[in-house]
Amino acid sequence: MARRKRGGSRRRTRGARKQLRWKQILLLSGRKWYWKLLALVAFVSIIGVVYVDYIVRDKFEGKKWALPARVYARPLELYVGLPLTGQDLEFELRSLEYQFTSSLRQPGDVVNYGSRYRIYTRGFQFWDKREPARKITLSISHNTVAALTDQRGKAIAVVRLDPQQIGGIYPVHMEDRQLVRLQDVPPLLGEALIAVEDKDFLHHPGVSVKAVLRAAWANMRAHKIVQGGSTLTQQLVKNFYLSQSRSFSRKVLEAIMSVLLELHYSKAEILETYLNEVYLGQSGPRAIHGFALAAQHYFGRPLQDLKLSQLALMVGLVKGASYYNPWRYPQRAKKRRDLVLKLMVDNELISARQNTLAATDPLGVVKPNQRKLHAFPSFIDLVKRQLRQDYREEDLRSEGLRIFTTLSPSAQHRAEQALSKRVAALENGYSMEAESLQGAVVMTSVGDGEVLAAVGGREPQFAGFNRALDAQRPIGSLIKPAIYLTALQDPGQYTLVTKISDDPVSVVGPDGSLWQPRNFSLKSHGEVLLNNALTFSYNQSAARLGMQLGVENVLKTVHKLGAEKDISAVPSVFLGAVELSPVDVALMYHTIAAEGVYSPLRAIRAVLAADGHQLKRYPLNVEQRFSDNTIHLLQYAMQSVMRKGTGRAAYRRIPQELALAGKTGTSDNQRDSWFAGFSGDHLTVVWLGRDDNGQTPLTGSTGALNVWTDIYAGLATRSLVFEQPPQVSYQWVDGTTGLLSGENCRGAEWLPFISGSEPQLRGQCEWIESPVFRWFKNIWN
Repeated sequence: MARRKRGGSRRRTRGARKQLRWKQILLLSGRKWYWKLLALVAFVSIIGVVYVDYIVRDKFEGKKWALPARVYARPLELYVGLPLTGQDLEFELRSLEYQFTSSLRQPGDVVNYGSRYRIYTRGFQFWDKREPARKITLSISHNTVAALTDQRGKAIAVVRLDPQQIGGIYPVHMEDRQLVRLQDVPPLLGEALIAVEDKDFLHHPGVSVKAVLRAAWANMRAHKIVQGGSTLTQQLVKNFYLSQSRSFSRKVLEAIMSVLLELHYSKAEILETYLNEVYLGQSGPRAIHGFALAAQHYFGRPLQDLKLSQLALMVGLVKGASYYNPWRYPQRAKKRRDLVLKLMVDNELISARQNTLAATDPLGVVKPNQRKLHAFPSFIDLVKRQLRQDYREEDLRSEGLRIFTTLSPSAQHRAEQALSKRVAALENGYSMEAESLQGAVVMTSVGDGEVLAAVGGREPQFAGFNRALDAQRPIGSLIKPAIYLTALQDPGQYTLVTKISDDPVSVVGPDGSLWQPRNFSLKSHGEVLLNNALTFSYNQSAARLGMQLGVENVLKTVHKLGAEKDISAVPSVFLGAVELSPVDVALMYHTIAAEGVYSPLRAIRAVLAADGHQLKRYPLNVEQRFSDNTIHLLQYAMQSVMRKGTGRAAYRRIPQELALAGKTGTSDNQRDSWFAGFSGDHLTVVWLGRDDNGQTPLTGSTGALNVWTDIYAGLATRSLVFEQPPQVSYQWVDGTTGLLSGENCRGAEWLPFISGSEPQLRGQCEWIESPVFRWFKNIWN
């Protein structure tokens, strides 16, 4: 029995030992797995940190932002002899947000002494050179720049003002910013930002434990969040790399990325990026990022030109741009600004006296309606279409291109105001349905084909259907100059005094239909001089002349003038059964205004890359398509349209000494009202009509001509340049018969002829007694 007990004891001992070894095995095995797990976690963490480190460096060292393309108006070039009214100069200066003050203290200031202006211009980097900031004095007399001098009184040849930014082509996410280098930032701005947002910025490694504890204590005492513990580096990481979520994992990732950012980059690099990244407000759908753009957005001035109080306000906006919006909450914004000023005093950045003076300043923000995302949508549309011929859409939205255009802000303003006001007045005067009448305007400079203004509708700020570019409408009698130009190219057959029939005409079409054009007055005039047929816009004589010349020949002239679309070769073409847009018509009429020289209309002068180097120039391309002799005759006839024909109403409000040329146009059933006319400097095309193609009570004379006249009344422009070509001579002829006459003969007109085409026969002269002769005659009797 005892042996059995000993044997059983041994078995129990062996069993206990086995259990002990098993526990030891399990324990040791567990420890190995524990270390393996720790190793795995460490490995994954290292991989994660390496990956995060790659993300941090890749974005920070690569292309940080998608920069929008900035679109600028043409710079106003000032020189003696420039046609310019004081009203237009002041409009241009205010559009550039120059400040009218009592003295010139900083760039962007203007002092006005009636017709004399002292201007402190801003410096600007153009496509060809940098224009320096300087003080100039400019005098205007008789709507012309009479004198231009520097601050020492020395005459200046030319000065370019900085151009107005008129729009942009923005990234899909609609962020906008102007990049600024740290050395170009006012030092006080950076010091104030650090003092208010992150006092330990220069010392912490990206995360400040002291700031976190201080914020936690303040929030516990207030029982709500009143203070944040994020450093400037953390704020940058949150905005630059991460979402706005408030999860614990995001905060941990934010801290890691902040430390990594500080390991790789200097405080100066981090601060510079922050200054360009921070969100500081909203302009419609456009998000304002960075202090440089915010300075323009809120104050209309470059960052370097801001006062102490303005810098303090922008630093204050960092805490919450929407909450402290100075337009919506001015008192709240002022309170925040004054707190920033106090903190600047506490940190010995400014003196107590500077604080006192700055705190009394008004907020000084521009009027909210002065900063518009799309100030000129119709013109910007034209610019985009021309840009897409050379650039990808992605590049336009992300590469920070600087696009210098041809738009004249003062001309654009005149065109917008004239169209909006006149269509409303016409609706009221003709008892038309309210807002049923629409219109479009295109204005160019004569000679270079630069588009100065484009208005696509009666509501110019509405970026909808662009009628200036896309409204294809019958042009009516605007086609007639092409008919007469075709005829005048054969001086052996046609002159301004060639007689053509204005009797009724009937043409049978291929389908058996009958085309019977009639004059607007429903009267026929028999035999009329070619000059008078164009002057009074007779339909029957234009149709008859066109039939004599041939449809194909007339269309050839239309295409040489600039119309590019295919046009059906049917007789109705002679009365304008041709659908063109206002910009198409402007191209045709510009060839006439430019002495027969064709030049494609252009809205862009130059494109610069973000770093300022020039990518492309858009030079003037010209081609002489018509003889200057022939164009001289046509321009004379079109001046006659303005003096005594269908355009004569314009001279009720425009000075008689201003030589103008033009043509009215009215489509069938008065659905379209057109006018195209030009001076020596400006060509303008106006269209009025209904979008539904409905009938209106307007003709070219009673509708579009009124808008055109509104634009030109008070416009600083020169008379039509009407130099007589060597091969053209003038003769006195009878205005009815076309025979040679004399200066003192009744009905005599002084008309141009291409040499060799003058009339050979002399008509009878009914002598006109001059007032002086009549006085002597009465005394003699």
